[in-house]
Amino acid sequence: MSVKSNLQIARSAYKPKLPTALQGPVKSIEGAATESVGNQSEIKELFPNTYGMPVVEFAKGDSKTFPQFNVGIILSGGQAPGGHNVISGLYDGVKSLNPNNKLYGFLMGPGGLVDHKYMEITPALIDEYRNTGGFDIIGSGRTKLEEVDQFEKGIEILRELSIRALVIIGGDDSNTNACVLAEYYAAKKYGVQVIGCPKTIDGDLKNSQIETSFGFDTACKTYSELIGNIERDCNSARKYWHFIKVMGRSASHIALECALQTQPNICLISEEVEAKEQSLDDIVSYIAGIVAKRAENGNNFGTVIIPEGLIEFVPAIKKLIAELNDVLATPEAQAVSRDEQIDFVKSHLSSANLAVFNSLPAGVARQLALDRDPHGNVQVSLIETEKLLSEMVGKKLAEMKKDGKFVGKFSAQHHFFGYEGRCAAPSNFDADYCYSLGYNASRLIVEGKTGYMSVIRNTTAPASEWIAGGVPITMMMNLEKRNGKMKPVIRKALVELDGAPFKYFAANRDEWAVETAYVYPGSIQYWGPSEVCDQPTKTLKLEHNK
Repeated sequence: MSVKSNLQIARSAYKPKLPTALQGPVKSIEGAATESVGNQSEIKELFPNTYGMPVVEFAKGDSKTFPQFNVGIILSGGQAPGGHNVISGLYDGVKSLNPNNKLYGFLMGPGGLVDHKYMEITPALIDEYRNTGGFDIIGSGRTKLEEVDQFEKGIEILRELSIRALVIIGGDDSNTNACVLAEYYAAKKYGVQVIGCPKTIDGDLKNSQIETSFGFDTACKTYSELIGNIERDCNSARKYWHFIKVMGRSASHIALECALQTQPNICLISEEVEAKEQSLDDIVSYIAGIVAKRAENGNNFGTVIIPEGLIEFVPAIKKLIAELNDVLATPEAQAVSRDEQIDFVKSHLSSANLAVFNSLPAGVARQLALDRDPHGNVQVSLIETEKLLSEMVGKKLAEMKKDGKFVGKFSAQHHFFGYEGRCAAPSNFDADYCYSLGYNASRLIVEGKTGYMSVIRNTTAPASEWIAGGVPITMMMNLEKRNGKMKPVIRKALVELDGAPFKYFAANRDEWAVETAYVYPGSIQYWGPSEVCDQPTKTLKLEHNK
């Protein structure tokens, strides 16, 4: 028998809020034709059937009856808080259109579609998972949908189950795959629609139409609680510098949001490191300088927030990684044994990149050269950047002490917050936002849309005032090199150094560095005053001048 906590029992009764436009029948209002954010001619050629479609916004419409239809859903990629509410929103939305409609979940990600592994989402099952964290209702996976035989295997089961539309919940890579699948089914005139939902705690799936990806709010609040706890301990013991790495491989949105919530002494922003062309030594000197300054005031303690993808943004290392990716994508590299791969890589690097490679600690060099994720990217979460930096800072401070430039003590503690935030019970914001995304997807389906992303905007306002609709996935795409080849992908959103969130941080960080100005956010609150329970991230507020 499954035992539930008191919080789970109470939380299951929460009724997510919907935008007014989705509270009943809808009509779609279409805007002008769209184009991709880059490589317009190439993207149009690759997606002739799903390119240039208009942005859609929903408004109150007239009541209609709809024939029975079935929908499939896939959870793709890493977990993010609120995924179960997307599914419950889609389930309720589909049933509201016709009680006989069915929702099928494909098991363990896109592989479930290809391997014909699925289950029907029943009323009893969905009620078990409302307002819960995780993706465990049907599981998730990282199988990439990019081969014709996968598409054809998929259509077999979709036809067998009379599925009219497939909803894919994922990040930029998963929604790129959704767009490719939508294009293929449209070109073949198979009559199956494909809709995407924007998921990633990293926060890098956003643009002029997508204000935030789901899960970012909850994950940042979870990490910020932990960082605040460490800051309180740090300020109590007053003898450690805590180096805290947080998730964010390609962008520093999580690090920045956590800094805005907790006001640490130091927060590194990868995009700034790249823009200023800083070296590892520049970063180390910056941290050591602040440690020395605080020591002058008798404060031999502090907190440092580090985005996990930092090392990829150091220009010299970024150039090295780019060449490593090209070298490792060659057939020759694929034929080399793992034991011989380091020597093979070193023999194929340019002299400049070889010098950088040889300058790195052996463990970091091995991780850069050997470990790749399914998309061909360096697995930066495996690189212990927090330990690398604290070790280098310690050596720098020892040199400074010899020169009389450091008078304090330095002792480091290390933390990496990753999985701790991916399956947390969703905040009220994410519970509402995710439910709305799923419910909204059902309306995109009955409006006949394919190759669209479900979007909810105006998210700093009360949920009733949110704006619901859809945006063509091709609108977000450009060409980028992946595994040595140029491929269409959704452009990632990096931290904008001229944006309001970073500007606020930059205006205050010098004070936070020297002063002990810690903020302790505490745990996520689900019941209580709106200013405690229903607030979006500080990033969203600053972006919308709230």
